[in-house]
Amino acid sequence: PSVIPCCGDDPMIVLFKPSLYISFFSYPPYTNFSRGRCLTHIGTEGAKCGARVVAIDISDSFIKYAKQSEKQEPLGIDYKVASAVELPFDAFKFDFAVGLMSFMDIPEIDRVLAEAYRVLKPGGFLQFSIEHPCFATPHRRNLRNQEGLAYAVEVGDYFRNLQGEISEWIFGAAPPEMREGLRRFKTPRFTRTVSQWMNLIIKTGFVLEMIEEPYPSNETVLKCPEMQDAQVVAYFLHIRSRKPKV
Repeated sequence: PSVIPCCGDDPMIVLFKPSLYISFFSYPPYTNFSRGRCLTHIGTEGAKCGARVVAIDISDSFIKYAKQSEKQEPLGIDYKVASAVELPFDAFKFDFAVGLMSFMDIPEIDRVLAEAYRVLKPGGFLQFSIEHPCFATPHRRNLRNQEGLAYAVEVGDYFRNLQGEISEWIFGAAPPEMREGLRRFKTPRFTRTVSQWMNLIIKTGFVLEMIEEPYPSNETVLKCPEMQDAQVVAYFLHIRSRKPKV
């Protein structure tokens, strides 16, 4: 967000992006921020809407490529290498902060939320998306019918919090010939229950304002049949919370 350690897109997000962005940016607070300031991971979207954007990432490489993109298409975005757990900004600096699919990858989420709270102005809001805790469990298996369509998801170990266990994955959306030459990514997983997420947000001082569970439209599934799985259960959870004015 404010606070984001990731500039790259998960393959699921690439396919799901239209549904994600429509849902993520359709809330009333985004409709009139042309004179506002924001600290956002989805910097280009905010900048195109007229916001003054500061975007951060812990990766030097990601920021380097982001700056190259800024040169090719100047939007006035200020890209910085920084950590979500220790933001290099003064208190009460931003009107809102946004993070896309990054908070669930950070072990010190309490520090992340505290830092976001610190840099927001009174009345400002934090909005972020994560993997849905109910369905991104340590055990998960799609159940399919004879036609290969998902009709249910089997989940387990919901209450077992993973603390950095390594998960290996690859870009499933890439063509088979391209996947053959790709190495598998190894990323640590940190899982929390829905109540743990909600209680952390409330404990920090935020007031919960809205929760969304986006899913792909029938039109999207026709174009990308692999998205049918995401119509069975929610893959993502969007949360917006606000810092009180007083």
